[in-house]
Amino acid sequence: MSEDHSTAVPERRSWLDRISSALSGEPTNREDLVELLRDAQADGLIAADTLNMMEGAIAVSDLSVGDVMIPRSQMVSLPAGASLLELMKRVVESGHSRFPVHAEDKDHILGILLAKDLLRGVVADFGPATIHELLRPAVLIPESKRLDVLLREFRQSRNHMAIVIDEHGGVAGLVTIEDVLEQIVGEIDDEHDDAEDPNALIAAQADGQFVVDALTPICDFNERFGADFDEDEYDTIGGLVTAAIGHLPEAGEELTLDRFVFRVSGADARRVHAFHVGVMGDA
Repeated sequence: MSEDHSTAVPERRSWLDRISSALSGEPTNREDLVELLRDAQADGLIAADTLNMMEGAIAVSDLSVGDVMIPRSQMVSLPAGASLLELMKRVVESGHSRFPVHAEDKDHILGILLAKDLLRGVVADFGPATIHELLRPAVLIPESKRLDVLLREFRQSRNHMAIVIDEHGGVAGLVTIEDVLEQIVGEIDDEHDDAEDPNALIAAQADGQFVVDALTPICDFNERFGADFDEDEYDTIGGLVTAAIGHLPEAGEELTLDRFVFRVSGADARRVHAFHVGVMGDA
């Protein structure tokens, strides 16, 4: 056993020597440090994914909340005056787990609703009379807050969401711990994220509706549903519906075209991603 131990030590020392040699340049600024890390990756000392995470961790301190937040136009928030059943429908449709709840004035955030709290409230024998009983305090932060500071506060407070306030005190957007971590580790998909399957642009749902990718060619949509939307002016269903609405729609907006009800189920600041489509007259 002593022989095994003695042979392992030189191997470990060799690896450490290689790391020390790669970093022997004694970087004096962040750019030099990143360059040394890239050299270490090129020499096979660290994996490419590890390098990307290290660069992401270094870059986080240069970013502010305003750089990564979900803008107000893309927020999924809930009105405090809605019934518990209506709120549950919106929660299920969105697939999120945390929601800002607002008063009649959408700049007046009353608190944060967790989907699990709403579920408990709905199924309880003596559930809450109003949504207010289920709300947790909302954390308000400025757009200028640094991401590394926010990440530390998220870890200390165990909060996962903060409401971003602009210089006038209005709601500018929201940011989650996932938004911050994605700057370090890259895109994080969960079970609610739509899989990118090019063969499933139109997917039937159990409730009789359909999930339709916004990039679905109009000719394919027409063929699937026996529709006759114009295929000359727009190429995709997303382009057709966006033009008909007259602006870049946000999640939850609805439009009826011919015998089809399009509800935006996924969108970001650049384009619509998907629709829930109901066909009027279908059973």
